[in-house]
Amino acid sequence: MDGTFFSHLRKRASVAIAAAGALLVSACATVPVAEPAPRVEGPALWKVVDADTTIYLFGTVHALPKNVPWMRGAIGPALESADTLVTEVDISNPDVNAMQKVVLEKGVLPAGQTLRGLLTPAQRATYETAIVKLGMPVEAFDRFEPWYASLMFALVPLAKAGIVGENGVEKTLASGAGATKKRAALETIDYQLSLFDELPQDAQIDYLMKVIEGNGDIKAQLEKMMAEWLAGDADGLADLMNEDFEGDSALLERLLYQRNVTWAGWIADRLATPGTVFVAVGAGHLAGPKSVQAALAARGIQTTRVQ
Repeated sequence: MDGTFFSHLRKRASVAIAAAGALLVSACATVPVAEPAPRVEGPALWKVVDADTTIYLFGTVHALPKNVPWMRGAIGPALESADTLVTEVDISNPDVNAMQKVVLEKGVLPAGQTLRGLLTPAQRATYETAIVKLGMPVEAFDRFEPWYASLMFALVPLAKAGIVGENGVEKTLASGAGATKKRAALETIDYQLSLFDELPQDAQIDYLMKVIEGNGDIKAQLEKMMAEWLAGDADGLADLMNEDFEGDSALLERLLYQRNVTWAGWIADRLATPGTVFVAVGAGHLAGPKSVQAALAARGIQTTRVQ
């Protein structure tokens, strides 16, 4: 989840960083999606406005190394002007015990089953080689469903490289927002985990093996994505996230595109209430032809690029 559950990797493992961020993320436009961006270097920021409401849209990276200088240009002033900070899930008072309970409810296999027991001999050999490379015993995830192991295969190497949710954008935004701003969330942790848990078991295993295949360059790929994000290149970020995703369109639809349409509906409804809102979601949701902005455009709502 964010800052908590979703944001991205190569060779279909791109979705894993998106998902990994959590445990620490259609329609043709009928009006322009965005006006030309001012030449301000920094992560991209958009806004949606009507007579009495402004909603900023900021794409985040849920896990980062320390001291990445991303708070640039209009981002700080936009956050300061907002009366409400909205994130994918509630990060104001994280209940670790409740999160662990949800993981145990959704992520643990039935008694008598083991993860390695679900794999073919070839899959098991690949899996065991990969988990040993992580520095973990081969039985470490035996009690867990394949989707959970997939997230761990993304999280562990990132954590070893110092790329963790504690350094992620959401943590900084929450701290910078202070105690007086209202907080809201677009989803729950339970819902975000269900996106993986409800995948058929064969699809979960396929996803796990693809994450393992791409695991060798997770850090390098995230660094590429961070460079595009820091430069405000939403199109470049979308290209990196979607490369080599042939055959995984259903997974992208589930993890990104359907949620983008739902969030666009939330934004459209929120325009009926006066005020200023700062919405922070995984950067992948604000990039590409099926972004949140495109879903808003399909509703006749224009977004303007701020930086």
